[in-house]
Amino acid sequence: MAHGEVLEFEEYVRTRQDALLRSARRLVPDPVDAQDLLQTALVRTYGRWDGIADKRLADAYLRRVMINTRTEWWRARKLDEVPTEQLPDARVEDSTEQHADRALLMDIMKVLAPKQRSVVVLRHWEQMSTEETAAALGMSAGTVKSTLHRALARLREELENRDQEERGARGLEPGKERERCAA
Repeated sequence: MAHGEVLEFEEYVRTRQDALLRSARRLVPDPVDAQDLLQTALVRTYGRWDGIADKRLADAYLRRVMINTRTEWWRARKLDEVPTEQLPDARVEDSTEQHADRALLMDIMKVLAPKQRSVVVLRHWEQMSTEETAAALGMSAGTVKSTLHRALARLREELENRDQEERGARGLEPGKERERCAA
């Protein structure tokens, strides 16, 4: 490519890079991938710059190169799924339910008094013994046991109340699930 065409291409990139980057961001959701896409398309276009007779159509040409490049990337992606004739026996663990349970537990812990909350956290989350918990909180082992018993009872009660509220909100009678219609 002649020196004049190199300068022309550099000038084109300088003046159009923001608009071209916006186009790339519309093609791929990740901003870093959009920059990579634009750079790859610019490299490919640079090699063919002298073949573009009407430079007013350079934007359209470059956008087409971006679309083709994105399609190549999509086709070359590594698929994590492997087709198989039989489903595996083991269930794949999904942490979504665990996160929801933890969020619920953190929410209902708010109903406990600070002393009760401290005992529950040390005994069950920190897995301290009754004696270690008593020493950490400056109370007797018997007080730790009775406080823990009352706290767990309060947590069970709060869980039952929330479960009943949820069933009521869904229009279900407590203790009965609505039968699903196989229509």
